[in-house]
Amino acid sequence: MKWTRKAAEQGHAYAENNLGSAYYHGQGVQKNDIEAAKWWQKSAEQGFAPAQYDLGMVYRDGEGMPKNEVESVNWFQKAAEQGYAPAQSDLGVAYAKGQGVPKNDVEAVKWIQKAAEQGNAPAQSMLGARYAYGAGVPKDDIEAVKWIRKAAEQGDALSQSMLGGMYANGAGVPKNNLEAAKWYREASKQGIIQAQYNLGQMYCNGKGVPKNDIEAAKWFRKAAEQGDALSQWTLGFMYVKGEGVPKNDIEAAKWWRKAADQGLAGAQFNLGLMYTKGEGVQKNDMEAYTWLLLAKYRGVGRADEVIEDLEKRLTAEQRAEGQARAAELDRKIPRE
Repeated sequence: MKWTRKAAEQGHAYAENNLGSAYYHGQGVQKNDIEAAKWWQKSAEQGFAPAQYDLGMVYRDGEGMPKNEVESVNWFQKAAEQGYAPAQSDLGVAYAKGQGVPKNDVEAVKWIQKAAEQGNAPAQSMLGARYAYGAGVPKDDIEAVKWIRKAAEQGDALSQSMLGGMYANGAGVPKNNLEAAKWYREASKQGIIQAQYNLGQMYCNGKGVPKNDIEAAKWFRKAAEQGDALSQWTLGFMYVKGEGVPKNDIEAAKWWRKAADQGLAGAQFNLGLMYTKGEGVQKNDMEAYTWLLLAKYRGVGRADEVIEDLEKRLTAEQRAEGQARAAELDRKIPRE
């Protein structure tokens, strides 16, 4: 660090950039975003593309400098025009989102493609997604797979998940559950929620992998623990049925409550039923009534019959209280 600082103080752009990175990451010096930005600025003003990119990130995120999306794009542009792939990718994102520049899908694709052609995995992933959805380019599943595969093979987790989906649905490639499961697994190991849920479903149904409820529950749990409502709901069913996990109504109610709190109407209905029967929770007609009413408000028609039976057991005051609580939950809990 001593020699890096000496070189930086003599105006060597490479050393200035490295000193900025050291301050940013707290490597060999105390982390200091202001110092990082200062040294990156010195290096960037000498035309050093990596520092120009880092300075663009500083302005974009407001770390060490006041947030300024226009300045961010200015520095991304300078680095991108020198062929620096990360800057080209992020400049494309700025055009795609209209951050610091007017939104422009043509410019977005232009810069993203430049970065993708240099092997930048995030850009390859974005370009593939644009071909998949026809955003700024004609919809073309074959082109989508081509770019998504390039990123997936570099270990980009979102691309691995997307590629799994393309094999599962036969989009741009022949349908192939073995390949789908392979790519879902790679993405799942990196924590991609959608891939974990999809891999769990493949184990449930024996598609692309041998049917295995224990493996299914394992992957549903990983996604559920990250807050995925659909996985929480599915895991609740597995506990009710004793599939892949020991039968346990308390665990089922726990996971359904988590999904219900996130707005999953089916989980709200299931939780209400558990309160009517005292399964996994203490029997409580008022709680049952509240959750079943909420499920009804969210479109679960089969709640009507259970609600009708409950209303026969509740007093007028209890019904009014339950309706008020359900209305309050309807305002507070988002709709899935």
